[in-house]
Amino acid sequence: MAHPLALALHGGAGTILKEQMTAELEAAYHQSLQTALQAGWQALMAGLPAVEVVALVVEHLENDPLYNAGRGSVFTHQGLHEMDAAIMCGHTLAAGACAGVQQVQNPVRLAQAIMNNSEHVMLAGQGAQQFALEQGLPLQPNSYFYTPFRHSQWQHVRDTGHYALDHNLNGIDALMHNKKFGTVGAVALDANGHIAAATSTGGMTNKQYNRIGDSPIIGSGCYANNKTCAISSTGHGEIFIKAVAAYDVSCLMEYAGLSLQQAMEKVVMDKLVRMQGEGGMIGLDAKGQIGMVFNSAGMYRAARNSQGVDVIGIYG
Repeated sequence: MAHPLALALHGGAGTILKEQMTAELEAAYHQSLQTALQAGWQALMAGLPAVEVVALVVEHLENDPLYNAGRGSVFTHQGLHEMDAAIMCGHTLAAGACAGVQQVQNPVRLAQAIMNNSEHVMLAGQGAQQFALEQGLPLQPNSYFYTPFRHSQWQHVRDTGHYALDHNLNGIDALMHNKKFGTVGAVALDANGHIAAATSTGGMTNKQYNRIGDSPIIGSGCYANNKTCAISSTGHGEIFIKAVAAYDVSCLMEYAGLSLQQAMEKVVMDKLVRMQGEGGMIGLDAKGQIGMVFNSAGMYRAARNSQGVDVIGIYG
């Protein structure tokens, strides 16, 4: 009997309410999630390893300006784009991450190159960019990352000293209260029974001081281990870092014997809530069970497995 396949992806979580969404935008998100899911599923069906599939899916999402990652990344206080990404293979526990990189078209591919072609796990800033150049990864001018929506967001807060967690409606109040964490991520289980995870983000609008969130931190924004689970997080990065959120799910499975769903719910609905950490995560285990848990109003998400799961969701 063939090994089960499974794939889940997310495009961020937060205050995502139907009444704030136009029909056109909702349709665009649905189509985008469907396209990324289909691309990943075809790759799994073709026998690609999980670690390559998650990179491929996240690359799809990075190329879509709907999400705060890659092309759609938010503006920093200086009017630039600083991106973070991580990837981890559950079979070998190999991992790669990049933080605070500019002009790299697909940060997830840089994270993958760091994992495969360097002796390090995480590279940051100028050094990471230098490595991207040496690896022949595509770089883009700042104009490539310009989207009118992100620019108008930044205009609202650029002179205030505030930062914002992602898409807003309008004005400071909306920015501070309509929190959306536009990180993207994917988890996959391949035909050999191996799992992997990847996460990518543009961070916070108007961020200063080269702020880095949980996305590139192995164990917080991204984690994979064949023995337990593959997790990609999206949420208030500072709290997810302090909670070591992704690895905590793995620990609860490995040491407390919890199922994937139980462990994810304990971390997201209990621990993070007590720490006032808003957001969510996607996960899967080596049996093909999928979890998508969030304590925010919504999470852009999609999943499919051999056991008949086939879902695209936006709201809670």
